[in-house]
Amino acid sequence: MAHATQEVTREQLINDFKVVIADAEALLKASADSGGEKVAELRSKASHSINMMKERLGDVEQKVVDRTKAAAKATDVYVHDNPWKSIGVAAGVGLAIGFLLGRR
Repeated sequence: MAHATQEVTREQLINDFKVVIADAEALLKASADSGGEKVAELRSKASHSINMMKERLGDVEQKVVDRTKAAAKATDVYVHDNPWKSIGVAAGVGLAIGFLLGRR
């Protein structure tokens, strides 16, 4: 259960980074008219940092997708190799949920 919460947090983090990157790009575009050598230098550094962050974010996102696919594949193989155990576990979880909901 904690693992599922961790995955949701990773997805939220990826989405938050995408929003930050989009806001930073918009800020760079809005400040394009501002003059000065220092401003141009800072804009160049910020643009470079944003591009690096996009690459890293893409890598992290791909790792999350790969891990999710591997977990799904492992679950599929386990269920096919152990159908009766899987049915038993699913029935047990269903009974537990039914019991907990019935108590309310």
